[in-house]
Amino acid sequence: MKRSDLIRYLKQNQCELLREGSRHSIWWNPETKEKSAVPRHREIKNILAKKICKDLSIPLI
Repeated sequence: MKRSDLIRYLKQNQCELLREGSRHSIWWNPETKEKSAVPRHREIKNILAKKICKDLSIPLI
């Protein structure tokens, strides 16, 4: 999956960018206060995308 598609999905589910790290972006869900790191690769494996969604308590992509 492309990183841009995952970012678009996170935004649609009311997740926000918390901060930028050196190699990851930290996203959080303001409703549940949960955080997850999104790597800055162009392609993100589907298993990792599902884990990020699970960490943020949003529906699986």
